Amino acid sequence: MQEVKTEMHRLIADLQNGEIAAYLERVPTGKLLRSRLIVQIAANHPDCYRLCAVVEMIHLASLLHDDVIDEAPTRRGEPSIHATEGSKTAIMLGDIFYSRAFLELVTFERAVARTVADAVVRLSLGELLDVRLGEQFNTVQARYEEMIDLKTAALIEAACQAAALLVGKDPEGYRRFGRNLGIAFQVIDDLLDLTQDEATLGKPAMGDLKEGKVTLPVILLHDRLEGHKRERLLGLFRRELDEKEQAWLRQELEKSGALQQSRTYALELAKEAKALVSADPALAAIADQLIDRVR
Repeated sequence: MQEVKTEMHRLIADLQNGEIAAYLERVPTGKLLRSRLIVQIAANHPDCYRLCAVVEMIHLASLLHDDVIDEAPTRRGEPSIHATEGSKTAIMLGDIFYSRAFLELVTFERAVARTVADAVVRLSLGELLDVRLGEQFNTVQARYEEMIDLKTAALIEAACQAAALLVGKDPEGYRRFGRNLGIAFQVIDDLLDLTQDEATLGKPAMGDLKEGKVTLPVILLHDRLEGHKRERLLGLFRRELDEKEQAWLRQELEKSGALQQSRTYALELAKEAKALVSADPALAAIADQLIDRVR
């Protein structure tokens, strides 16, 4: 993925602003999932890595804004730009990343550009829905699914569809693959927040509830609890949980079957995604690597 990072640095170098270039060095890029998918679908196209850079810049911009919304002190185990430089810098840096990505995006053919641009609109709608859902304890699974479809799956879906458009492959099949994989990816992340420790996550464990994010396992648990146990669960919303509360929540999630049902849901989505790209074992292998985190 070094080619993707090189292309991202080229986009920022064109701005001739050393401060922005230095910030790009500080923002963790993660595993570049979206780029891995694009490269597997469209590796032989000369614009493949430019498309990767555009999508990754958009993704980084959304994370910078996310950290401000969530008041997150860290990002992938490192201090966030929001924490070290303040929210104004984080917001403006995100805006610059978005703007530079779109300046490059308009040089692609119309169908590719429209696919990615539409995903950014949907991503933004998902961000707003996430904020609204965080205002109270959400108990409606359909609202949670709508939010992750917009906020997480949209850009993964668009990355796959745009890559297919670049090389003349079936855009609808790859779009559906990306959507299923994107939803599974988020459900798995939500599961890990509830089951893994801070060292593994690179952020505080069970941080979602503290940030007002009621994820699928917790929604399922709420439906299965009654009386004082349900009230206790509701009382954990937007609070930092102590060790005793974390242990109780994990126990109830496991005992109720909410964790296993969420795992099964994610694995089924990943299975459906793999079936859509059965002719491309390497692409299916990326899906396997994703779901192996919760097996």
